[in-house]
Amino acid sequence: MKAEFEFQSITSGYADTVVIREISGHLGAGQVLGILGRNGVGKTTLLKALSGFLPLMGGAVTWQGEDLSTIPSYARLNKGIAYAPQENIVFGDLSVRDNLFLHLSDKKQARYDYLLSKFPRLNERMNQRAGALSGGERKLLSFVRTMGLAMPLSLLDEPTEGVQPENIDLMAALIVERKLQGASFIVVEQNLSFIEKIADNVCVLDHGDLVLEGDITHLGREEIERHLVV
Repeated sequence: MKAEFEFQSITSGYADTVVIREISGHLGAGQVLGILGRNGVGKTTLLKALSGFLPLMGGAVTWQGEDLSTIPSYARLNKGIAYAPQENIVFGDLSVRDNLFLHLSDKKQARYDYLLSKFPRLNERMNQRAGALSGGERKLLSFVRTMGLAMPLSLLDEPTEGVQPENIDLMAALIVERKLQGASFIVVEQNLSFIEKIADNVCVLDHGDLVLEGDITHLGREEIERHLVV
């Protein structure tokens, strides 16, 4: 399958500190790439670099043949790329409804009806302050907001963190559903079981380096877990 999104020899970090080095990967339309690794190995740094929130110290990122290196993060949504960060994921002083619609000119709730039917607790809290939600509920709000954009490519940073197991299963089913419709995802996670349900390929990081990559079914759980234990 032709690569729609590709990153080659990505090096990035903060100020003069290099966190990730020479990381490469790709995915085609309708594919999910899982980014795995223990805490503090550079997963979030990689996703920030791919989304444009961190500058590249080296390497290149292309989407549908276009070099993204000069395109700021805020302009990438217009290119069909959505990004859900790990932290600061909602505006706490705004309502759940405002969090879902603040960035949209079209305020019709229909875009969210199907997603909210899967997570009725959020639907019940549409007029509540988002800051009053639990950590897992805030993650669900971020997930629904991102999925509601229906972008060709979504970058999700630890979407299941703090989420109840039954909702994690629903999140996986929704991603697979979108994948079958041709959407692509890059998902940073520590939840290997979640990645096994959604991903075609994985990249495993350790101390800022890519230590394992390939088809998740060919690699197998045992080989992947070997790189995830402390």
